[in-house]
Amino acid sequence: MIEQQGIEGPLTATLEGRLVTLEPFAEEHRDGLWEAAQADEIWEWLATLNQSREIFDDWFDLTLASDAAGESDPSETGAFAVRRRADGSLVGSSRYLAVRRPDRVVEIGWTWFNPSVWRTGVNVETKLLMFTRAFETLGCVRVELKTDARNERSRRAMAALPAQFEGIMRKHMIVPFVGQRDSAYFSVIDDEWPTVRAALQARLDAARSS
Repeated sequence: MIEQQGIEGPLTATLEGRLVTLEPFAEEHRDGLWEAAQADEIWEWLATLNQSREIFDDWFDLTLASDAAGESDPSETGAFAVRRRADGSLVGSSRYLAVRRPDRVVEIGWTWFNPSVWRTGVNVETKLLMFTRAFETLGCVRVELKTDARNERSRRAMAALPAQFEGIMRKHMIVPFVGQRDSAYFSVIDDEWPTVRAALQARLDAARSS
């Protein structure tokens, strides 16, 4: 029988890039992320966190709780607050979720950014940092991504990684304020990671030079 070691240790750590620093989710990020979450266009396909401070705080508290759930808990997540290095402001968040430690699999998701950093390379560098940690530190063999099947912008971004489209899970979930959704699933496996890493780095270099 062949035994494989699963994911061990904490999901998150402080990850330094040139554009952003990814910081493990903490209470100190609450007010800054609330400010970053105010633009309505962020929430077209996600639960609307800017509807009220109460809704945002419930989401924030649930994130802290799931991050603290522990390695044996199926609700375990590893969330990051994304800080723009140029001015120190918080500009969004992303996380590891759907964690299957024995199988060495995580999903990268619940990603959102203030529109001020759209198309600036921030999302690309965030993905590069998180994929690098997943494959090269946590030892993952598969990283999953999903989005609302109607969200063409997000699907194009996942395909451009390039991640492999795996299909549509029909009537997969009900998203508050959005409704019933089909989810489009993508993945990157460890064999593909060198190609994806090079593509992300090339896109990041192009964004920096533009």
